[in-house]
Amino acid sequence: MAERNYTPYQQKVIKRYYENQPTLKTQRLAELVGDLFLAEGKKRDRLWAQAGEAMRALGVPQSRIDHLLQRADPKLLALLVKELEGK
Repeated sequence: MAERNYTPYQQKVIKRYYENQPTLKTQRLAELVGDLFLAEGKKRDRLWAQAGEAMRALGVPQSRIDHLLQRADPKLLALLVKELEGK
């Protein structure tokens, strides 16, 4: 694979993107909470799967992820997001 040469500006943009990953993932999880309140059927199942992936990426313990996915209550997920934003 060819080595890429980025300008200093591009390097800063890339660096900030990776530094802000936890914030971006928390924001995505918050968006999923709103979507889950409105979703029904298969879409709701798909959104819960995405929420599980987002929680794993944020480092939430697997036991807590399993509990939230089993309960499938958006209110509990909203509490988790609030907790993550407080850190």
